[in-house]
Amino acid sequence: MRIKLFISSVQKEFAKERQLLYDYIKTDALLGQFFDVFLFERQPAQDTSAQRAYIDKVKQCDVYVGIFGTEYGAINENGISPTEEEYDVATALSKYRLAFILRNDNRDKQEDLFVKKVSKDIVRKSFSNYDELRTIIYAALIHYLVIKEIIRVTPFDATWNHNASMDDISDEKLRVFVETAKAKRSFPLTMEAGKIAILKSLNLLSDNGELSNSALLLFGNNPQKFFCTSEVKCVQFYGDEVQKPAPYYQVFRGTVFELVDQAKAFVMSHINAKIGDHSTDDNVEYELPESAVHEAIVNAVVHRDYTSTASVQVMLFKNRLEIHNPGQLPYGITVEALKKIHSSIPANPILAHPMYLAAYIEELGTGTTDMVKKCVKKGLKSPEFIQDADFTTIIWRQQEVGEQVTQQVTQQVTQQVTQQVNKLVLCLGTDICSMKDIMQRLNLKDRTNVLYKYLMPAIEAGFVCPTQPSSANSPTQTYKLTNKGIEFYNKIHG
Repeated sequence: MRIKLFISSVQKEFAKERQLLYDYIKTDALLGQFFDVFLFERQPAQDTSAQRAYIDKVKQCDVYVGIFGTEYGAINENGISPTEEEYDVATALSKYRLAFILRNDNRDKQEDLFVKKVSKDIVRKSFSNYDELRTIIYAALIHYLVIKEIIRVTPFDATWNHNASMDDISDEKLRVFVETAKAKRSFPLTMEAGKIAILKSLNLLSDNGELSNSALLLFGNNPQKFFCTSEVKCVQFYGDEVQKPAPYYQVFRGTVFELVDQAKAFVMSHINAKIGDHSTDDNVEYELPESAVHEAIVNAVVHRDYTSTASVQVMLFKNRLEIHNPGQLPYGITVEALKKIHSSIPANPILAHPMYLAAYIEELGTGTTDMVKKCVKKGLKSPEFIQDADFTTIIWRQQEVGEQVTQQVTQQVTQQVTQQVNKLVLCLGTDICSMKDIMQRLNLKDRTNVLYKYLMPAIEAGFVCPTQPSSANSPTQTYKLTNKGIEFYNKIHG
């Protein structure tokens, strides 16, 4: 959206400067991308008074630029000059105002009073000639673009979000992180230290109490309220190409932790798996290395370009898993380097550090090399990394040989899913349970494990449903049996 800029001055006094500024802003490589400048003398004839047209443009503008010199201008029907009336309208409508005052002691008396009024209202800059005026206007407009976050001088993840407050941070999500980080990486603080201390220790809160974008992505009640494209689109296809119908499509939203967990759960619950002689959770062998899938997804979520309007996409084909994220490799890192030990240069370092503390990522630059080793060791083709308009990771699936093998795998998957769904149905019974309750009842500590081995298969089978379906990632989310689940419970509990 273009930013409307209104230049106000006594036309006769600054006729040359007005035209030069108009041309300069319009043709500048940076300012020209953002600003549309209004000059009355550039407008076509119209059936309205000149002053009325001016006032209408002030009302429509985003930025008011006042240039004040020695002349006050003609008095209008309201007893003031058009220039002062324009300033008053901009003030009344809370427009973003910039004032530039010519250095001169020989002002009209009324102009002197007007300049003093402006000086009391806002910070103003002085100039002696056009070159000075152009320079200070340029600096002021760049400052406007920065504070409005239209352009940034700091990385996205470290930028303070002026529209957020501490009420936007979830106590429960922060608590889960603190407990996990303490267990995984010996994080020194507890919740007793308080939200402010914890967030400041992670460089997520400024001294003025402003939250960073990373804080909202990590612990927000609703991160998509601020970043609508912070989501993961997951889709499964029958064949090796993008072709409808797709048997499964889901858009996941939530914090970056939840996005990783949900996307990983989608993949692991839709690929082949084999079980051994015992039906324990540790005896399941997945077609793709779980750690490789995790690494690919977490990289896409953490290292993506959050200023892009695109989303992370996870696409499961018959022969491969593709993960796309809107982003570019750091300068100096090539796709070839990703298969070797390389420096860790996260695109979003402030966002990445809490993910490290929660053991979602390492900080050694070995993640992609480990991914390659795990896949090759399992007999799969080496993963591929492609840098194009976005960054793509491809993990190749196993190529099953013969119908008999396929049927065997299908039977094993069905058996395993049935056993886990049975456990979850019996665990829930007639109760309504939170994820924490379910984990305690199943005596399992890995939230991701419960999500993609138990909960998602049970929901897809129609036995379990969330009590808040429109708020999938709510910290108060609970689950219960559906009518179908109750019938199944009565049959197996029988």
